[in-house]
Amino acid sequence: MNFDFTEEQSMLRDSVARFIQDDYDFDTRRTIAESDAGFSAEKWQTFAELGWLSIPFAEEHGGFGGSAVDVMLVMEELGKGLVLEPYLATVLLFGGLLQKGASPELQAEYIPRIIEGNSLGGFAYLERQSRFELADVKTSATADGDGYRISGEKVVVFNGASADHVIVSARTGGDQNDESGISLFLVPADAQGLQKLDYRMMDGQLVANLVFDSVRVSAGQLVGELDRGFELIEAVVLEANLALSAEALGIMQQLNAKTVEYTRTREQFGVPIGSFQALQHRMVDTFMAYEQTKSLLYRAVCAITDEREDVATAVHALRVMVDKAGRHIFGEAIQLHGGMGITDELDIGHYAKRLMMINTTFGNGDHHQAKFNALRYTQ
Repeated sequence: MNFDFTEEQSMLRDSVARFIQDDYDFDTRRTIAESDAGFSAEKWQTFAELGWLSIPFAEEHGGFGGSAVDVMLVMEELGKGLVLEPYLATVLLFGGLLQKGASPELQAEYIPRIIEGNSLGGFAYLERQSRFELADVKTSATADGDGYRISGEKVVVFNGASADHVIVSARTGGDQNDESGISLFLVPADAQGLQKLDYRMMDGQLVANLVFDSVRVSAGQLVGELDRGFELIEAVVLEANLALSAEALGIMQQLNAKTVEYTRTREQFGVPIGSFQALQHRMVDTFMAYEQTKSLLYRAVCAITDEREDVATAVHALRVMVDKAGRHIFGEAIQLHGGMGITDELDIGHYAKRLMMINTTFGNGDHHQAKFNALRYTQ
């Protein structure tokens, strides 16, 4: 098969890579991580000017009309730079839900604002008891005249601290774990009755817990069909899993490259430790883990591009490999760097923390292995 990228895709990848190299070094990233917002509004505006925020959106809304391959290339490069700006939360989750399910009026109002860098969003789906199950929803939305009132709590909302709007999953019917009966609503961050608690995760990103105390929304703020929001969530999260896997691949590449470079300069017994055959074998193993992840990522991207029936199976297999390979690669990178591999001053530990966070977003390896097994059993 031909895995060569088009000229436009190569230019896109190179533009992100140049930005990371020239404007987003590790010291810059640390400064951004320590800021109150947890990301740089200036860098975000640069993303907009370079057209990266338009990648997955339809041309009718001013978007690039890009494919899963385009998103993969962007996310892989962002992973190499440990970029903190909310690309996943705003463009892929919030924007993805709008593009796939919102009314034409909502799309026309919000998608151009996302593309221009003037709107930040988030997706509030996770609850304390739900762990990795997207259908486990206790937050309720009860009818109130021509609208609804939302009550409940959502936790670990990516970009929840800075978002001006969030899309919230709430139960409008069925029991707590039913896939049917879940609806999605677009809620302003300053809505009356909405409270938030901001905090930082181990990888430096700022997230929030949101409490909805009878927050009123109109019927026009419904995203997708009433009681059928789960189908929309599944479709968007499937693509988000690919994006996260691409980000993880970029991190794995950097960890391997930095570890190899370090073993060429660190000396023991008067020679570089990279000359020791035992360490060479270990670095070959991490390189193979990276290549296997890359192959599964390409397979999953091809499956979603071709709209094949085994898309979900391919994505679950990919996430299992990301979990397994990621832990292996960052473990070896930290060990071969020695004690300084876990210091805050060196980027190795920060790459490891981000990989660990990716492996708990939308399910860890065990979760995706169980989903993969269930799909294979029913096929």
